[in-house]
Amino acid sequence: MKKLKKIFKDKKILITGFNGFKGTWLSLCLYLLGAKLYGISLRSKEKNNHFDLFDKKIFLKKKYFDIGNYHKTVNFINDIKPDFVFHLAAQSLVFKSIKDPVFNWRTNVLGFLNIMIGLNKLKKRCVAVLITSDKCYKNLNKKVLYKENDILGGIDPYSASKASSEILFKSFYETYLKNKNKLLTVCTARAGNVIGGGDWSEKRLIPDVMKSWLSNKVISIRNPNATRPWQHVLEAVFGYLVLATEMKKNSKLNGESFNFSSNKIKNVSVLKFLKKIKNKNLKIKWKILKNERFYESRLLQLNNKKAKKILNWRSRLTLDETITLVVEWYKQFKHDKKKIFDTSKKQINFYFKKIN
Repeated sequence: MKKLKKIFKDKKILITGFNGFKGTWLSLCLYLLGAKLYGISLRSKEKNNHFDLFDKKIFLKKKYFDIGNYHKTVNFINDIKPDFVFHLAAQSLVFKSIKDPVFNWRTNVLGFLNIMIGLNKLKKRCVAVLITSDKCYKNLNKKVLYKENDILGGIDPYSASKASSEILFKSFYETYLKNKNKLLTVCTARAGNVIGGGDWSEKRLIPDVMKSWLSNKVISIRNPNATRPWQHVLEAVFGYLVLATEMKKNSKLNGESFNFSSNKIKNVSVLKFLKKIKNKNLKIKWKILKNERFYESRLLQLNNKKAKKILNWRSRLTLDETITLVVEWYKQFKHDKKKIFDTSKKQINFYFKKIN
């Protein structure tokens, strides 16, 4: 934690999507590291949004607007003049990308472009980590670990938009930044399936389970044998922080992309995961929809050797530790959500101790 604090303390940091699932955890981490925070986001429609539960003002300035708005986005970046930028603002759900493709593409591609243009207009040194997704890879439906230089692709609008933002990134870097802008260092980061407290997204396992538990309802499970590369949100967030730290030290990383995924947690089935949650004294109930047929592509896994070798990054949490953190967060929410800031802070400090 001391090394990270040395890098980020008193630095101006702009976070887009600051009140999203990952954005909230990243914001709190940087706040605890002593950073000066600025943010862009849309307002959350979730009444129990993690960020909105905080009773402390952790941002010096934050604005609520759509990053698809060119002038507002570019002007805000140049008004703030940040030392670091973490771009997380995105339309992040597959079913919503299908329902509203215009918003999906405008946010994930044109919004991404607006961020890059704003960064390029800065007249000061800046490090920017642009978060995309593991869905940016073309899924070959084979048991392979996708590397950063593998083929990009995507069938659904969300996946395709994330692949497109990665292509845009390379094009913009080669055309406008490489050997031209010596003040800006930019990289993209791709993380796998992340879980943790404060996730209320629709049609995701953990949020669905916790919502059902909180309302004392039975959750319906379509594919109990489906597996996922579970990873706690703090693993990915720490990856972004480490990447930014190394980018600050080494400009040769400029224009690169990095995968962040867990090696400690191998593929665990949905059913096994549910049983482990229940073993944490959480009275959840589920039913398996035996007659339902639902197609899901095979598991999409990331190869994280590049992050290990170049950034010296590695995952730290076991499956049991990950589940414990998730369950403890939602139990605290049920008991007294007014103290959720302290619970989230406690979990971050626990994680920081793991990395020392």
